[in-house]
Order: sequence, then structure tokens, then C-alpha cells
Amino acid sequence: MRIERVELHTIGMPLVRPFETSFGRQTERDVLLAHVVGDGVDGWGECVAGTTPDYSSEYVAGCAAIIERFLVPALLAASDVTADGLDELFAGVIGHRMAKATLEAAVLDAELRSTGTSFGERLGAVRDRVECGVSVGISPDIETLLEEVDGYVEAGYRRIKLKIKPGWDLEPVARVRERIGTLPLQVDANTAYTLDHVDHLRRLDEYGLLLIEQPFVEEDIAAHALLADSIDTPVCLDESITSTGIAIDAIQRGATSIVNIKPGRVGGYLEAVSIHDACRALDVPVWCGGMLETGIGRAMNIALAALPGFALPGDTSASSRYFAEDLTEPFVLDDGYLAVPTGPGSGVTVRTELVERWAVAEPRVFTRS
Repeated sequence: MRIERVELHTIGMPLVRPFETSFGRQTERDVLLAHVVGDGVDGWGECVAGTTPDYSSEYVAGCAAIIERFLVPALLAASDVTADGLDELFAGVIGHRMAKATLEAAVLDAELRSTGTSFGERLGAVRDRVECGVSVGISPDIETLLEEVDGYVEAGYRRIKLKIKPGWDLEPVARVRERIGTLPLQVDANTAYTLDHVDHLRRLDEYGLLLIEQPFVEEDIAAHALLADSIDTPVCLDESITSTGIAIDAIQRGATSIVNIKPGRVGGYLEAVSIHDACRALDVPVWCGGMLETGIGRAMNIALAALPGFALPGDTSASSRYFAEDLTEPFVLDDGYLAVPTGPGSGVTVRTELVERWAVAEPRVFTRS
């Protein structure tokens, strides 16, 4: 495919509830969208980076700069662009996986629309719907937490994930476990602990958790291996996993027995499939994490989560979990499941009127010279 035009749109998408970051409370999500046009078709990709570099070193404005200055020129200079060839095309740029994943998604969307192929077909989906879990953040108090969890259980979610940190772990986990009975429950530490907490984290074993996710800093694979050898609760890696090679290494070192795959974090959907395949070969289950995606990224994530190795419910929540109005037709939970889109490409239609309404800057447009 010959790319003729690339548009970058930055929008402020209203959230149904504020989202806490290290830099303060956000009432909307800043979203960077890439729209590519070529050979009579177009495709959309969504950047999962946050406004600030507190989850990842990548952030919206930084991704936009990398895409505009380095990645778009490479796209527009190439005579033939394929999603499979983007690794080589972008090889001169080290890292910046979220930026690269944004364009990969847009190119893949356009490529698949040109052949009438769905994301699910292209990635290797084997199911027509996926089981959904929900992630619950740190609450101001236990009663607020329980009220929120009650709502998700009533909505039909099939797994609850609690964010934990030192000072907010044993009691909330115990109270939620008591509240939800045998419904699957897992916790996510987002690197909040150190090896000094191993004995404390071992006390989580009594609550029958599916897993504890990323308790230590992402670079410390050895610490996770030590913890995994010290507790019964399975250890799952998230931020540590940025490539297929790292996933294999972490598994072989005993640092993780479950892997959370986030396409944006690993550089795109094709690398996500590669990690899935490697984990499946090693008999390690995977699940699909969420990063507050709009309907664009959510549609693609659902297709990914329909692959055979995705054995646990992911964070592929309904649109209403985060947004009163989505950029695409909303994803609605049905008995705890979301349907895998079957239309060409992502299978969803971008509501360009909302892209225009929520724009926080003029779109940047780049064309082939």
C-alpha cells in the first residue's frame, strides 16, 4: 500500500469518573489518533500513552513528536507499506513502542479494510466473544470500594481486579473477597512494592487470587523470580514485558507464570501475537490488559483477546466503564462478554464528528511530496 496522507488528531475525551495520576486528577483522557490514507482506503490507530510519563516513559506529546518527526516521513517515503514491514521501516528509531504501535494499528486497519479482512481473522481469533473483567482503582475508603465492586458484579463482569499499594492491600482484598465469594479476583500493584514486602505479600495467598500483577519495578526480573518462589499466588508481569524475547526470558527464569499483553506497550498487535504464540508454546496463559482505550483500540484488543492462548478475562471492559460517549459505536457487555467485531479492519466506524468536537488542537496533516 502506498500511503498518501497521514493525519494526527489530539482530542480530550471526557471520562465518566476522574482518573488519578502522579501529576494530579484528570477528568478527560488526552488521546492521540493517527489516520492514514492510501490506495483508496483509510485506517485509524490509537496511541495508548498517557498525558504524563508516570505509567511509561512515553506520553502523548512525546509520541506525537516522534511520529511527526521520524515515523511519518518514513511512511510517506516508502513506495510500498505493509504492517509486517513496519519493524524494518522504523528500525532507525530505537524504542518508542507506543508511538510505533499507533501507526501500526492504523496501517493494519487500512490494509485489512482493503481486503475485507477483520482484525480477528488476521490475528488468529478462535472465539466470537471474549470474557471480560474490570479494573478497580484505589478508593477513598472501603465502603466506596465495595459499592463500586457491587456495581460491576451486578453488571455481569466475570473477574474483578483491584489496584493495591502498601497500606491499601490486605483489608480491601479481604473485604472484596468476602463480598464477591468465588468470583475470580486478582490484584495489580503497578510496581508499588519492594523485596522488603515479600512476607507481607505472602499473606495474600489466603484469598485465592488469580494472580498478583507487577509488584516490583519493571527492570527487576530477579526480584519477581524470588517472589514467585516465595508465595503461592501466581506472579504476573505487565510493565516488564516489552517484547517476545523478554517474555521468554522472564518465563524461563521463573519470574512469571502468567503474562499481561498490552499491544501498545509492546510495539503493536503483531508483536502482541508473537508474545502470545511464545507463551502458548511454553504453556503460559496470557490475558489482555487495558489502557483506557476508546472504541478504536478496544475493538482491536477484543479481537486479540479472542486468540486461543488468552485463557483469563482481560481488562476489555464495556465502553461505559470509562466513557459516556465513545468514538465508535459503544461496546456493551452481554452476560459478561463482548462480541468480537467481524467487519473489515477493526470492524468499527470512527465518529469523526466527535474527533472534531473534542479536538484540543488543529489536526496535523502530512502528505506525500
